[in-house]
Amino acid sequence: KKVAKKKVAKKKAKKKVTKKKAKKKVTKKKAKKKVAKKKVAKKKAKKKVAKRKKR
Repeated sequence: KKVAKKKVAKKKAKKKVTKKKAKKKVTKKKAKKKVAKKKVAKKKAKKKVAKRKKR
């Protein structure tokens, strides 16, 4: 019985670690999206500046 409990505890510990890793992956994806949005915003701003110069 004691051995079985230890195995269960190890599984639970592993699950916690994988959850943390999963959360980190999600936050990384969100961070990448934010960076991508900023890049798009910069491109749009450059286009606006170019239009103004043409006028």
